[in-house]
Amino acid sequence: MNSMEAAPPRETAPARILVVDDDPTVSEVVAGYLRRAGFAVEEAGDGPAALEAAGRARPDLVVLDLMLPGIDGLEVCRRLRATGPVPVIMLTARGDEDDRITGLEVGADDYVTKPFSPRELVLRVTSVLRRSRAAGAAPVPAPLTGAGLSLDPATHRATRHGAELALTLREFDLLAHFLRHPGRAHGREELMREVWGWDFGDLSTVTVHVRRLRAKIEEDPARPLLIQTVWGVGYRFEPGGAVAA
Repeated sequence: MNSMEAAPPRETAPARILVVDDDPTVSEVVAGYLRRAGFAVEEAGDGPAALEAAGRARPDLVVLDLMLPGIDGLEVCRRLRATGPVPVIMLTARGDEDDRITGLEVGADDYVTKPFSPRELVLRVTSVLRRSRAAGAAPVPAPLTGAGLSLDPATHRATRHGAELALTLREFDLLAHFLRHPGRAHGREELMREVWGWDFGDLSTVTVHVRRLRAKIEEDPARPLLIQTVWGVGYRFEPGGAVAA
């Protein structure tokens, strides 16, 4: 963990965080740390309550438990992401990789296993929000194209051979980075830092996002031609690997 300050970006209204956990103790601790860091926090104890709260006023970020009564965290995440690119940090008592990957594949931006450090969670929330707001305040880059792909940062639309791609916010940012740097090898730590502004975290998060992106842009994700693995380094985007439509 680095020395980032656990404080939200300065602006008129504090960021709204929705904390969803059926364990009142966990919810209270998480909400308390976030409030002390300057965030506005709303709590929900199950899936239906979380969706209702998000429907009343869309949060800037959701801290979401995987195991929830009624509607589980995976389904809540799917429904939230279907209505827009709200960042989601998933909490779970499960520590195995399959659960982490499942959470990321339905659109979670990060994954924290219980027990966890509340301070680290605040840092992760802050990092995600800073990156999101910095992107929103910066001049909108020009559209990007290559290998039959087209990305328009102004409208946040992406297409492949003219067909729209359903990319999450993280996938969109990753593909944009690859299109800006064709032929260059990127390490996973570099991608975490340059694409998402993370100076800490689980490197397998990058692996999962690359896997999800390959599933959406490759002819055969099992034998990727566009996003190639560079053994011992990371990944390289090769526009020349595209297969004609």
